[in-house]
Amino acid sequence: MEPMGDVLHLLVILSLLEKGNAKVGDFKAAGATAPGDIIIGGLFAIHEGVEESANLSAPHASQCARFNMDGFTQALAMIHAVESANRSPVLTTLGISLGYRIHDSCSDVTTALRASADFTQEPTTDCGGGANTSNSSPPIMAVIGASSSEISISVARQLNLELIPQISYASTAIILSDKKRFPTFLRTVPSDLYQTRAMVQLLSDSKWTWVGVVTTDGDYGRSALDSFFSQATASGICVAFKEILPNSLTRPDGESAVRQVAATLRRNPNVKVVVSFAKPTQMMYLYQELRGLGSGLGERVWVASDSWSSSKEVLGKMDLPDIGHVVGFTFKTGNLAHFHHYLMNLSDSNDVIGNNSFLKEFYSLPNGSGDPKVVSSSTAAAEILLNNSYANVVFNVEMAVSAIAHAVADICSKKDCKTPGTVQPWEVLEALRGSRFELEGKSYTFDQKGDINTGYDVTLWRSVRGVINIHDVVAEYHPINNSFSYTSGNTKNITNLRDVVSVCSASCEPGKFKKTAEGRHTCCYECINCTENHYSNNTDMDQCLSCDTKKEWSLEGSSGCTHKTLEFFSWQDGFAVVLLALSALGIVLVLLVGALFLHHHQTPVVKAAGGPLSQIILLSLVGSFVSAVFFVGHPSSLQCKVRQVLFGLSFTLCVSCILVKSLKILLAFQLNPDLKDVLRHLYQPYAIICLCVALQVLTCTLWLVLQSPREKATIFATTVLAECDEGSHVAFGVMLGYIAVLALVCFACAFKGRKLPQKYNEARFITFSMLLYLMSWVMFVPVYVTTSGKYLPAVEMVVILISNYGVLSCHFFPKCYVILFKKEHNTKSAFMKNVFEYSRKGITDSSSVSETSVSQTEGKCISNSYSISSPSFFMSTTPIEPTAPPNCWSVGQDIQSIDPATHCTVVDHGVFFTGQLTQPHHLRRSMSL
Repeated sequence: MEPMGDVLHLLVILSLLEKGNAKVGDFKAAGATAPGDIIIGGLFAIHEGVEESANLSAPHASQCARFNMDGFTQALAMIHAVESANRSPVLTTLGISLGYRIHDSCSDVTTALRASADFTQEPTTDCGGGANTSNSSPPIMAVIGASSSEISISVARQLNLELIPQISYASTAIILSDKKRFPTFLRTVPSDLYQTRAMVQLLSDSKWTWVGVVTTDGDYGRSALDSFFSQATASGICVAFKEILPNSLTRPDGESAVRQVAATLRRNPNVKVVVSFAKPTQMMYLYQELRGLGSGLGERVWVASDSWSSSKEVLGKMDLPDIGHVVGFTFKTGNLAHFHHYLMNLSDSNDVIGNNSFLKEFYSLPNGSGDPKVVSSSTAAAEILLNNSYANVVFNVEMAVSAIAHAVADICSKKDCKTPGTVQPWEVLEALRGSRFELEGKSYTFDQKGDINTGYDVTLWRSVRGVINIHDVVAEYHPINNSFSYTSGNTKNITNLRDVVSVCSASCEPGKFKKTAEGRHTCCYECINCTENHYSNNTDMDQCLSCDTKKEWSLEGSSGCTHKTLEFFSWQDGFAVVLLALSALGIVLVLLVGALFLHHHQTPVVKAAGGPLSQIILLSLVGSFVSAVFFVGHPSSLQCKVRQVLFGLSFTLCVSCILVKSLKILLAFQLNPDLKDVLRHLYQPYAIICLCVALQVLTCTLWLVLQSPREKATIFATTVLAECDEGSHVAFGVMLGYIAVLALVCFACAFKGRKLPQKYNEARFITFSMLLYLMSWVMFVPVYVTTSGKYLPAVEMVVILISNYGVLSCHFFPKCYVILFKKEHNTKSAFMKNVFEYSRKGITDSSSVSETSVSQTEGKCISNSYSISSPSFFMSTTPIEPTAPPNCWSVGQDIQSIDPATHCTVVDHGVFFTGQLTQPHHLRRSMSL
């Protein structure tokens, strides 16, 4: 939507141009003119304002007031640049020259519009209809100016009507880059978009996040404010306050506006940095007001825009320390040597003054004492002008003239420009858009938005021995990559400024995050500690980051995450070392026992221990001891599978062999004699062992296939427990339960044969070892179910070792003791003697029972008891030793000659029968178990 001000500007233009009401003579004459083939218009603020008038009865030109030395110097820069261009080969080779017609805008929009009407006037026509060019001015082909964005916006709309190109040397409002609204506007300075971006970057680099903004009213100030605010917000910089000063402080509300801004600054002591887009006079009044209030100006940093960063008059009668630090953004500068030489040679002769009323007024300026001729010499004039000439503005004016000169040269190289009316303004506009020109050895061109973006110089005001230097460039801003490059020797000066702290809230240290209350600025916050398992590793973080709770943890208020300790039953654990030592010792003992039994395999003790079965038992114990080793260390899925399956199969093999020995006793002595013939054919030791092991293999296979053990990580607050998940606890229970069932059968069978002769009695050892196994595993179950942690594998490991050592101690250590230390007992004669003594005791105890039994059961063989010792003590086919009764024969002989009434003990493959034999066939092959 178009601003209402623009509509008013157009109405004024139309009222001035209305036929019959506006004439050429109504326009104020140009203040400085020069003839030429191509005329350039100029619009400069030679005065600071206009006299206010209450007479609104008729349109009239306002009276300009307060001579502006800066604007006058800029006009002189244009005159000098035009004269230099006319002497340059660019134009002299074509034989053409530039002229100028410069008007005073008086820093007023209405006055500027009246002046610009002169640029767009058409030649008057006589009564015959022909053009009357005798009294009309040559048409303007281009206009240079104005400095103020507000005036440039208004003038640009008027020049758009005739497509007259306008080149500004200081107007930086962002809106002027819009080519749809301002197609003829060009400028030799960058847009405020880049200036505000540079300011925000400076604030960010200095960590100034709490700033205030003071700006002038109008298009320039409001446009810059909006741009700065949006970019600052995006960069995390908060604007504590925004104060707008009226364009003219001479109005009744001007002083109150300044007082209001000063009061706002005083109420915000934490705002140590103030960004200002105000005018020089506005800043001067503001500083005076702040000084009168006694505010601590010296503590603040003022970031000055290009509008006042080069204006020393803002200090008034104050010194630099009175206002604080000033960091200014200025346009790029050029070499002023030629311009200074021009100023030194200015003349107040009538020939010069006659074409330049501004120069005449300058020479007639009074001083404070009332002397009407303060500028009485060219030297004094040059000194005054030099003090009020700013290199950046002069350079921008020279660029504007040089651009026009090159554009005109491009046009005139293709046509005759001497003839009036040959060149049109829109041709110059088209040439300007595509031209590339050089100035002081550098090439320049207008971009698509009509701007020349040369970047900015960053200046730092300094006071050295009472002399204030406002042109000390400490850095350059590069808009291409939005960065600063600091000049050598000045880095320290900028770094010192960064010690100034301008924040609403102190930075939140690592381990905390910012919490902003609703309705407050994002820069005003509380610092809250991060919760457990969260952290912040930088200052001023908006939220805490979450730790990877699978691997990391953190306490409240942490600045980082700590890796969780990985726990498992490690090899370095003292308990593990002890258990591993016991496992290794067990393996060594098993190997030693195996070697000893293998070496004495023909002795009665080894045969009594089961012969080949003892080697199988020892081999299974090795596997069981090895399985215990897999319970230590970082578990893997393979390790979890191997340790349970290896133990289950190994110990099943062990218990199966013991079961065979137990069944041998049971079949020989504890069953009804009528069933022995049947059971004798069913009893196949190795087939029984294979069957028992095969059932366990089937269980383990189903376990591994359906739901096998695997590695599992259990997450705790500060640790990660690496353990084995048994997969199916049912399968695990079935595996252990199956072994327990076999052990119970062994225990039951062996318990019945516990009364055999001592040298042949394995039943007692089997009973004790199985009882020890069952007790240890019964205790294991509740402990395993209720215990957790890295020592859980040690529980099962301990039970396995107890079971292994129980079998080893009960079944093999007594035999080893006899083999090594009781060799006299490891003979056939010693075994027969023990059997004979046991048999005789059995006959005496059973005599009374036998007599009664014979009378009651005829044809039956009844004995008092049948007992079994260890399976297969030894094999014999020779007659029994002489110590046996004379009617006793070995099984290898014809037992038909045995007297049925004779009590006899028969030895067959280590099985000893004792009792009264009434049916000899009872001793046939059934005794060869």
